[in-house]
Amino acid sequence: MTAPTAKPTVSLVISVWNRKADLRDNLRAIAAQTVPADQVVVVDNASTDGTPEMVLAEFPWVQLIRMPHSRYGACETFNVGFASAHGEFTGILDDDVVLPPTFVEHMLAKFATEPETTAILSPKVVEPEMPDWYLKSEAIHRERYLPTFRGCGSMARSKALRAANWYDIRFFIFGNERDLTTRLLNLGYRVKMFPTVEVFHKAPFGMRHGKRSLYYHVRNFWLYAFKYLPWSQVLAFPFRFLGKKLGGKQQGQGGEVADAVGTIGLFDNIKAVKWGYWVCLKATLAAVWSLPYCLKHRQVCRHPDFEPPLR
Repeated sequence: MTAPTAKPTVSLVISVWNRKADLRDNLRAIAAQTVPADQVVVVDNASTDGTPEMVLAEFPWVQLIRMPHSRYGACETFNVGFASAHGEFTGILDDDVVLPPTFVEHMLAKFATEPETTAILSPKVVEPEMPDWYLKSEAIHRERYLPTFRGCGSMARSKALRAANWYDIRFFIFGNERDLTTRLLNLGYRVKMFPTVEVFHKAPFGMRHGKRSLYYHVRNFWLYAFKYLPWSQVLAFPFRFLGKKLGGKQQGQGGEVADAVGTIGLFDNIKAVKWGYWVCLKATLAAVWSLPYCLKHRQVCRHPDFEPPLR
């Protein structure tokens, strides 16, 4: 008689900053999983709203890591969590997501049918303000390989994350998922859309508005381009970008931009932010300042799944 196969171990990693109520909802959903996680790691970025105290009081089974100050970026706090995760699989969760009760169960079942080269499964994500053209896009409802993943609620093979050296902390926040995916592609791994799992993310759909978001989205695109795009595409990009004028949340062809949701509404943001084009210029100059770093880590990606954020 064949002995039953042991369930793979799962660690769920959450980075949080001043979102006590959202994190409570998140952890309650994790506690209700049909297949429980073996470890839940919450990395608190020195919250001042009582978040860590809430975790200790209400969820004593959570492994809480408290950062000494709040100046760390999301990339670095997630990396602290990844380094502390001991599961064979690692869930990558934003603080403001609510998982379905079968998240762990279905992710593990899907990984069991996938080759070892499938590094990450990215779910279907539902967010407030999602427009009909996006929701009706065929691309978000079928399994397919991706050039990036939704970092708010995905699951990864831990050994693949370690091989790719986790997030690049130079990115700080925004665009880090695409950068990590590209390094995984260069290592021979792939990322797959798995729409059977549907995750609710409380953040509004598309690019977050504001000067900070605009700055990091623009700066991090250039870091990414310097690291992975052929120079011909890097030099041509400003002209293609201005010609494309990626529009608002009510515009677009869902399949065309389904994998670049973080840039949807970029021109709306530029127009909404005071001196928006000046912010873009400052972000570009900051990226150029980081060019030596990018050249040191440059590895042009030619994998068939590779695709820049804006085609």
